[in-house]
Amino acid sequence: MNVSVILGHPHQESFNHAIATTVLDTLKRNGHRVFFHDLYTERFDPVLPFAEIPRETGLDPVIDGHCREIAKADGIIIIHPNWWGQPPAILKGWVDRVIRPGVAYRFREGDPGEGVPEGLLRAKNAMVFNTSDTPQVREKEIFGDPLENLWKTCIFSFCGVPEFHRRMFSVVVTSTEEERRGWLGEVRELVNTLFPVVGP
Repeated sequence: MNVSVILGHPHQESFNHAIATTVLDTLKRNGHRVFFHDLYTERFDPVLPFAEIPRETGLDPVIDGHCREIAKADGIIIIHPNWWGQPPAILKGWVDRVIRPGVAYRFREGDPGEGVPEGLLRAKNAMVFNTSDTPQVREKEIFGDPLENLWKTCIFSFCGVPEFHRRMFSVVVTSTEEERRGWLGEVRELVNTLFPVVGP
């Protein structure tokens, strides 16, 4: 399977990077082909220029490459921290520029402007790993867990991905080394479940 892995965190020693390393190691060990992008390391430009908005337009080669990869992906894994109930701006910009009409979705012919989408992504599974310094109970009761709605409903369901999974790890700032090892074990288990060893 082709699996697209997108990481959005600026610090190389972060727990997000440890999650990404675990994800990549597990996928490769299971025999999957991986498209990996560390957006900060690659200095991805998150700003969507007006000229790029029309569906039938020439794309920057970097963006075109991302679009081709996401269109070929059988599975998608996103890794990022919870910043103000949102992904970091660099990752939001990746969504703006790559999860685009004609690649990830289209509107039905004759749509009167109501925006009823037809998902185009071939991926059957999407997984989002988040980190947070807010306890999960408070995240849900006070803030309504906006990341769940964003990724599950507004992005992956909209683009036709039928199965969605998400795991939030918190509270990272006060976590122990033992807790983080346990969390990485959960990451391995989840990836093994969604993307098991490729058969002979």
